[in-house]
Amino acid sequence: MSARLKRSGSVSSLGNQAASPPQIIEEKNQEVVVSHVPIVSSVNDGIRPLLDAVDKLRHLQVMKEGIQLPTIVVVGDQSSGKSSVLESLAGINLPRGQGICTRVPLIMRLQHHSATEPELSLEFNGKTVRTREAEIAAAITLATDEIAGSGKGISHVPLTLVVKKKGVPDLTMVDLPGITRVPVHGQPENIYEQIAGIIMEYIKPEESIILNVLSATVDFTTCESIRMSQKMDKNGGRTLAVVTKADRAPEGLLEKVMADDVNIGLGYVCVRNRIGDESYKEARKAEADLFETHPLLSKIDKSMVGIPVLAQKLVHIQATIISRCLPDIVRKINEKLDASSSEIKRLPKTLSTVGEALTAFMGIVGSAKESLNKIIVRGEYDEYPDALNMHCAVRLAEMLDQYSRELHKSADNLTENFMMSEIQVLEEAKKIELPNFLPHTAFLAILQKKIQEVSQIPVVFVEKVWTYIDGVIMSVLMDRSENYYHLQQSNRQAGYNLMVKMKERSRNWVTENVQMEKLTDYTSHPAYLNDWSNLMAQQQEFMDALENGDTKFQIKGLGEVAIAGLRKYEKPILLQAFDLKMRMTAYWKIVLRRMVDFMALHLQFCAQNLVNKEMGEEIVNELFGGNGGAIEGMLEESPVVAAKREKLNGSIKVLTESKNVLAKNMDRIATSI
Repeated sequence: MSARLKRSGSVSSLGNQAASPPQIIEEKNQEVVVSHVPIVSSVNDGIRPLLDAVDKLRHLQVMKEGIQLPTIVVVGDQSSGKSSVLESLAGINLPRGQGICTRVPLIMRLQHHSATEPELSLEFNGKTVRTREAEIAAAITLATDEIAGSGKGISHVPLTLVVKKKGVPDLTMVDLPGITRVPVHGQPENIYEQIAGIIMEYIKPEESIILNVLSATVDFTTCESIRMSQKMDKNGGRTLAVVTKADRAPEGLLEKVMADDVNIGLGYVCVRNRIGDESYKEARKAEADLFETHPLLSKIDKSMVGIPVLAQKLVHIQATIISRCLPDIVRKINEKLDASSSEIKRLPKTLSTVGEALTAFMGIVGSAKESLNKIIVRGEYDEYPDALNMHCAVRLAEMLDQYSRELHKSADNLTENFMMSEIQVLEEAKKIELPNFLPHTAFLAILQKKIQEVSQIPVVFVEKVWTYIDGVIMSVLMDRSENYYHLQQSNRQAGYNLMVKMKERSRNWVTENVQMEKLTDYTSHPAYLNDWSNLMAQQQEFMDALENGDTKFQIKGLGEVAIAGLRKYEKPILLQAFDLKMRMTAYWKIVLRRMVDFMALHLQFCAQNLVNKEMGEEIVNELFGGNGGAIEGMLEESPVVAAKREKLNGSIKVLTESKNVLAKNMDRIATSI
């Protein structure tokens, strides 16, 4: 009699070529007797370093850094037999009962070890609780209540179950709540949406292998778990199906798994659930006998039946996916570590003394002044190339153009009221004097009226300009002091105070200029006499048009005017009114040009003075004037920077530890791969 160990070839890809379980074949009188060895096999010695490394990374919560780990995710509809499968793999009893028993993601870390007594522990909420095999179900229930509450709600916070036991396969799996559509008493109305959200979160990453548990008693195409896995794994390339309760619905099971109507890329494994008080040893024997002797189930290929086959497939799939993903995990950890390290270096230096705070303060003010000089005074935009609102010189020029257009809109309606205002003023200015004398008071009366009509335009304009400049200055000040909360608040108040002063100063300046324009009429600009002469040269033609009965007349430099309503007035007053109108037309151009040009010069002067002198003084006064100890406040980081520094330090710590884990195990891992 001789005996030999026979094993199928090793797995090189995540397909249906997973090895069948080792078998002992004894030859005796040409009769073959097959007996299954324990679930665990020597292949576990090879994948142990892989699992250890990944489990340590998972324990470090490296997934919070955006690095996905290879994971076997167990999903299934409620009452699909999911718990029975996991119990058979782990050799322990899990919580049972009505409704959802798994209310949090349960990370099951199974590890074969040679000791007679198993070691079991639960890890959750930052602590480790050891337990015994007989009490594990109760311990899981208590831990779940602590995480998700004592009701029937669920939680995203995971619970880790560590099972070190002789004969179990080396596997790490995540068991998720069973899918249910109808909430029972005590469950939230959106229980389905909550469970679906957890499942989608775990099965979405390409690194996840989906272990879909299906009951032989149902139509696979109607299973909600199939619909979910198909949504995230469209070609089924990372989905393995476990068909439970094969003994309850043997008819047509072979055809169902062979037809594969639901596209299970990694294949099917049919199993028999443990019944009643059967021991795991008895259950495995009954399962082996079922698939060996049942007239229908025995026709299913032996590489597709039994818990040992499932364990072996999962072990090989797990080893393959880990070895495939590990180089990418190493690369991502290094990239994220470098990125986090670079980012934390860009954060401002932590200030520890008043001297350092003063130096930082002076640097911030100097940097802000230089930036504002470039933006407002010199018109350079290299610091804000795409932020058009920060291109201050261009925007101010646009505002001045609009201001000029608004002033020029104040011209008379030439079609209907030409010369009527002048005639009315002249009639009211009559006194004992020569009839062809042009009274100066009439000119001033018209001038003052016209200036009054536009007097609010410059006031509104300076308000608009300083509001805009306020936004530019505040943006630069806040940007330069963003890392110092107390200084930022001080700068904000200083900017506000400064803008109040600038607006008031410009309003006063505008008011004075308007009053000066009202006070008298004066210009030394030669354009005035030139324009007036050109306009007056057309006076005789104008009077001839009136005598000829024309209704309109084209005045060069002014446009077409309506004249029909002027025939009722005598010639002397018409000549005076024409002269007055042409003088005002020529002079009004000077006034408007002066109002625009002086405004541009005023704003340019004020802006430059503000940037180079007043802003710094105002910031210093605000910081030191009423708050003698305000500079010490710069020693305290802003909440945003402090939170960012803490987050980056936490990421660097996790990523560094993860990198060290992989480095320490890399030689063993490379040998295993």
